[in-house]
Amino acid sequence: MPVDKMPVDEKKKLTHEIKNLIIEKLKITHITAEEVDDDTPLFGKDNPLGLDSIDAIEIVLALKEKYDVRLADQNLAREILVSVNTIADFLEKELKNQ
Repeated sequence: MPVDKMPVDEKKKLTHEIKNLIIEKLKITHITAEEVDDDTPLFGKDNPLGLDSIDAIEIVLALKEKYDVRLADQNLAREILVSVNTIADFLEKELKNQ
């Protein structure tokens, strides 16, 4: 196992935290964290959460508040906010470097 990778149970905990953070901050009531697949796109016509560009800004602010990470570059934010797993991968790298 690569040294820089998070153990599976820690990664599961992180992805669950991210899903709960998104659902809580965006006041989503029609779906639970358990119903959100880690690889499902968060944005686009088929996303189960029904997120839009305003929600993306809210997610960026929530990540900054909870994990003290910055997504100042809009293109980087687009790459990171693809799915719960892409957010978790970003956080894993950023938190390791703090």
